[in-house]
Amino acid sequence: MDAISRGERVKRAIMRGERDGRDIFGPLLVASNRLTTVTPTLHSDNLAETVLFEGRPAAIAGVGALLISILTLGLGALYFFLRASGISYKVTTKRVLVERGVLSKRLEQVDAYRIRDYIVDRPFGQRLLGTGNLILLTMDKTTPSMELRNLRTDVVRLYEALRAAAEADRLQRGGVRLIDNE
Repeated sequence: MDAISRGERVKRAIMRGERDGRDIFGPLLVASNRLTTVTPTLHSDNLAETVLFEGRPAAIAGVGALLISILTLGLGALYFFLRASGISYKVTTKRVLVERGVLSKRLEQVDAYRIRDYIVDRPFGQRLLGTGNLILLTMDKTTPSMELRNLRTDVVRLYEALRAAAEADRLQRGGVRLIDNE
């Protein structure tokens, strides 16, 4: 037997982003500066979980908020900053986490394989400032929809990476099928 156990070899391969000699992060690495930060972490099923986006919403997300900030001589900007500082987003290849609150915290999580539909919302004012919204419709009874608002990244690329990761997670779990009861 090798000096390195099989478990240790698997752990090292996961940290390098390999599985059966293949790169498992290939389609998920995109050219956007916020999306190329790859941080593999071990998840409960011992497969790599890659961070696709991590951050807070933009304090001044659109032209309307910018005008209010200018007209109120910065008081509006202070309000928008405090409001945005209470929200934190983390999107990985396995799940989406939203933490809200300044003093009291609330954490919402949706597994990627439970996402059934995506809405990319990029209003004109937000497109001018480089932000956008991603709305996730899920199969989860407690969180039927999750809104990621005022994201300071390319939301279309984030959507594509999350969609590919959710599909890969469904296939890995043995082909989870989405059933619509409507």
